[in-house]
Amino acid sequence: MYDKADDIVHIPTLVEEVLYYLQPQPGQIILDCTVGGGGHAIKILDKIKPDGFLIGIDKDMEILQTAKQSLTKTTGKFKLYHADYSDIDEVLRQAKVDKVNGVLLDLGVSSLQFDQEDRGFSFAKEAPLDMRMDRSRGITAQKLIQRLSEAELGELLWKYGEERWSRRIARAILKEEKEVGIVTTRQLAAVVERVVPRGKSKIHPATRVFQALRIEVNKELENLEIFLDKIYNYLAVGARIVIISFHSLEDRIVKNKFIEMVKQNVFRIITKKPITPCEAEIRENIRSRSAKLRAAERI
Repeated sequence: MYDKADDIVHIPTLVEEVLYYLQPQPGQIILDCTVGGGGHAIKILDKIKPDGFLIGIDKDMEILQTAKQSLTKTTGKFKLYHADYSDIDEVLRQAKVDKVNGVLLDLGVSSLQFDQEDRGFSFAKEAPLDMRMDRSRGITAQKLIQRLSEAELGELLWKYGEERWSRRIARAILKEEKEVGIVTTRQLAAVVERVVPRGKSKIHPATRVFQALRIEVNKELENLEIFLDKIYNYLAVGARIVIISFHSLEDRIVKNKFIEMVKQNVFRIITKKPITPCEAEIRENIRSRSAKLRAAERI
């Protein structure tokens, strides 16, 4: 569990927009598929109480304990599950729920995860090269690098990081790994910095590399597609689904799936264009700057 949970500042993204498009009502059953620190969930519980029910899911057991601390301070009814959102069918079976009235999926890394030094999500902090959202399973980013060939790593950095210098970076990473071993975040970031021309970009050279490795370690895009193939079966007529993504790969998957569901006469798209944070929110929470919200309704 995160130490001093009450002192951690976790700023949920697009809170008012989530409530506007989700439209949670008293007595409804709402599914928060990435409950994180509970920032969105607390607001949703306030709208659906006293008889509503919130089902919260997170693959990070540690962050789930923090959410529990936050949500027990409210009077709303909720139950939390340690699971990946791709296992939504199993979660709802355990919860004995057939249909829900609303779904929220807030993708990406929680600020609670990002700021915990030993998780390895940030190259700004010296930490073991882990990057797993669920530390009870899967391989770390360090182990992943050790397993990949130069061609495989280069393809991964291009596919999931859209990194133009992918081959050069892959060659340098595996050379460093062979010679001394790469075990920390800053060590990996330093390798990337040495071989990537900085230019005028304000983005750190290692940003896309870390994104690509994190996506692969956590199977983020695969799990998103599995989730989207399942979730419409559990939406009651009129139920809203709201998804917040943080990079173009996620957003593209969500957009295309929504369009596919419209063609099948399953969804009505509510957001013609993705909703993005206002300047005031970005000033308050710089990590929200890349967020895009899309919403649809079950028909």
